[in-house]
Amino acid sequence: MKIAIAQLDYTIGDFEYNKLKIIESIGRAKSLYADLVIFAQGAISGTPGYDLLRKYTYLEHSGEALVEIASHCDDISVLVGLPIQGDGGTVCAAAHIHNRRVEHFIGKKNIPSREEKPYLVPGRGVKYLRIAGEKVAVVVGEDITVEHDFSPNLDLIVCITSHPYCRGIVERRYNFYGRVAYTSGRPVVYVNQVGGQTDILFDGSSAAFNAKGKAICLLKNFEEDMQIVDTAPGTPAIPIPPQDKTANVFSAIKMGLADYFRKNGFTQACLGMSGGIDSAVVAAMSVDTLGAQNVRLLMMPSQFSTEHSVDDAVEMAERMGVPYDVLPITEVYKSVTETMLPVLGGTRFDTTEENIQARIRAVMLMALSNKWGHTVLNCSNKSESAVGYGTLYGDTIGAISILGDLYKSEIYDLARYINKMRGNIIPDNILQKEPSAELHPGQLDKDRLPTYEVLDAILYRMIEKGQHREEIINAGFDQATVMKVHDMLLRNEYKRRQGCPVFRLSTAPLGKEFIMPLTNKYGGYGL
Repeated sequence: MKIAIAQLDYTIGDFEYNKLKIIESIGRAKSLYADLVIFAQGAISGTPGYDLLRKYTYLEHSGEALVEIASHCDDISVLVGLPIQGDGGTVCAAAHIHNRRVEHFIGKKNIPSREEKPYLVPGRGVKYLRIAGEKVAVVVGEDITVEHDFSPNLDLIVCITSHPYCRGIVERRYNFYGRVAYTSGRPVVYVNQVGGQTDILFDGSSAAFNAKGKAICLLKNFEEDMQIVDTAPGTPAIPIPPQDKTANVFSAIKMGLADYFRKNGFTQACLGMSGGIDSAVVAAMSVDTLGAQNVRLLMMPSQFSTEHSVDDAVEMAERMGVPYDVLPITEVYKSVTETMLPVLGGTRFDTTEENIQARIRAVMLMALSNKWGHTVLNCSNKSESAVGYGTLYGDTIGAISILGDLYKSEIYDLARYINKMRGNIIPDNILQKEPSAELHPGQLDKDRLPTYEVLDAILYRMIEKGQHREEIINAGFDQATVMKVHDMLLRNEYKRRQGCPVFRLSTAPLGKEFIMPLTNKYGGYGL
């Protein structure tokens, strides 16, 4: 069978936009003499819809779009995803269209995602259809992971899905679908969507495998794509290229940032440029994605900022050709602390004064945003967010965090990749200096935290691997350090709850796949 795999970028709730993209792809598939064209889970409505899935009009608009799509499906079969009204609630389904008629709905039965469970009810699962003279098993989303006993006289397995990106997922997905094809002895075709939906990033990476589990068609990562594959025996296998994880993270962030701005109608971004690695990478990514003319940088040094940090930030801004302003906060800081003397007078300098500086910078960035419409980009990373090493209502502000699911050590990997690809736009000084918030004289991050190499290794085991403190200590980490990190991780859930949306790039994003009770006493109970 000749199948067109349509890997597209949809917008949640924009039925007209999604419908026209689907119809255009159907026309292209017909011109290429495809027997079947398949689209991703939730293609008509966009996904995830969250509470929109509870709205009758949302489902009604999906159905109306489906009818119009069907009117363009003469002489071709189509599988397209949408939400439908089922018994007891909304079902995530695939519609099978043939010769301008909606012939079947295939509802997703398995709903493992904690984010989908409140809004969807199970469908009936896999359905066997006759398409172009072949018997085809159609499954939706995660049903492919639990369906093992396919009909023995089957010709083909098709899975429509919307599976988000995280580091390493592309390889794991290829391995999984190749294994399904091999163990079932049938070709497998799956289509995934691509694009950013606020914090969720879809990488695409749709593919087809022959009955021996070998790839016969691979669509692009992080880009819209459409390819024709013939699932008949004899179609030559193709090699699966190795995945560069840092390159994929770069592409994911760039795609997500572009879609976040385009789909929300934003055009210009701003951020605070400190001369540190995090803001340097955010600046580089925003310029690469949005263009230098659409990014504004504020350097806001205090009396504690080192001269070289300002110089490094200015040097990088000039390398990128980005407009910037150097606005010292010394006088504002002095005014605030003097005004607060009746309350704060006579106490020693501590985190109070440090936080005042961070919040002054937040006020200035928000003023720029309010006056000229710039969207503030957050510059925090996962290491800092995990242990609360950042000022609430200061460092945590922003409309979106593009690095908040990357550990500090991963930020350096990304910075080196950016320099390799974009001609060393991040100065060496920024890459080589000791990390510091520069909120008091001589401050270094390692004065309060373990070195990031140690901190990240411990956090990864706690968050991504779900390891207990005793396991981590037995792996060779210092007990006092592990206990300190664990305590900080638990104590700072209240900050994470108040942060901005964060691009999901790992297997355990904070606040999504890793959630701690805000109020708990667990940390005091031994190991």
